[in-house]
Amino acid sequence: MNPGFSEWMEGTGPESDIVLSSRVRLARNVKGVPFPHRMNDEQGRRLLDSVESAVNAMEPGWQVHFRRLQDMAPLERQVLMEKHMVSPLLVQNPIRYEGVALDQRESISIMVNEEDHLRVQVLLPGLQVEQAWQVANKLDDVLEQHLDYAYDETSGYLTAWPTNLGTGMRASVMLHLPALVITRQASQVFTTLAQLGIVVRGLYGEGSEALGNIFQISNQVSLGLTEDELVHNLSVVVQQIVGRERSAREHLKSNAELVMADRVGRSWGILTNARILTSDEALRLLSDVKLGVDLGLIEEPLPYTFPQLTLMTRPSFLQMEAGRELSASERDIIRARTLRTHLLGQH
Repeated sequence: MNPGFSEWMEGTGPESDIVLSSRVRLARNVKGVPFPHRMNDEQGRRLLDSVESAVNAMEPGWQVHFRRLQDMAPLERQVLMEKHMVSPLLVQNPIRYEGVALDQRESISIMVNEEDHLRVQVLLPGLQVEQAWQVANKLDDVLEQHLDYAYDETSGYLTAWPTNLGTGMRASVMLHLPALVITRQASQVFTTLAQLGIVVRGLYGEGSEALGNIFQISNQVSLGLTEDELVHNLSVVVQQIVGRERSAREHLKSNAELVMADRVGRSWGILTNARILTSDEALRLLSDVKLGVDLGLIEEPLPYTFPQLTLMTRPSFLQMEAGRELSASERDIIRARTLRTHLLGQH
C-alpha cells in the first residue's frame, strides 16, 4: 500500500479552513447471518467471501479493490486507521474474517465484519455531507444487488447496536476548532449539541481524545428520521458551529492579536527547531500554526494541508515511511525531523 495521502486530506471543499472532512457511514447486515460477535468460523468465512464477490462484481468505474485484513501487515492496517479509512475497532485485533475495500482515491471504504457485517463509508474534504450521502447511497444500491440485507418494515435496517437501527446511517464531520477552545466556549457549544442529539468525539471517534483541537460530531441515533433529514440537520448544525468558530477567531484577531502572534510564533519556532516531538505536542503545535495561517499571522502558506501534516505525525505512518518498526523515542526524533524539514522546505 502506498502510505501517501488520501484525497480527503487535500484541504478543498466548502468551509475547508474549519471543516476538515465529511463522512457518511452506513451499517448493513446480511439477512439470516448472525452479527459478527455471534458468528462461527464457517459463517464468518462465507460472509467474507460473499462480500468480496459483491465488491468484485461492481462496475470498473468504482475502482474499488478488496483486501482481507489477515493478508495485510499490522503497520498497513494501522496506517489505514490513521487515515480514517477504517475504524480502530476493525484493525485492533483482526482474527479471521475482517476485510476492507478501498477505492484508488481513498474516499470510499467498505469495512467487513467490524460491529456489523458491512460498514459502507464515504469520506470527502470540507463540508460535503450531502455529496457524501449521494455517493454512499449509490454504493449501497450497487452492493444490495448482490447481498440480501437484513431489514424490518418497522425497525428499518437491523444492526448490532440499537442506536444504528433505522437508516443505519452515521453522518459525521471533522472540525478544527482552536478558537472555541482558546476562548473557552467549546464546552458550552458541546453541551448544546448533546441536547440536540449530536455526539462530539475526538480525533479517531468513540473513546478517543480531541488531539490538535480536532473534533468529530455526528448524529446520535438513526431511527425515526430519513437519511435526507439526518444529513440536513447535521449540515445546519455544522454551519452554526463554523459561524461560532469564525466569530471566536475574529475576537482573537481583534482583541488578542499580540498574544496570538506570540503563541503562533512560539509554536512555529518549536516545530522548525525541535529535535524531539511527541505525537500530542506535535498536533498541539500544528493546530496553533494552522490557526496562525488562517488569522493571517503567518503570511507564507504551509507546504502541506493541516490533515496531511497531522498524518505525518502519526506513529504508524512514520514507521511505514521509515520502512521499519520504530521505538517511541525513535518516532519522536523522526517526527521532529520530518516536520522540521517539510515546514522549512528542506526536502
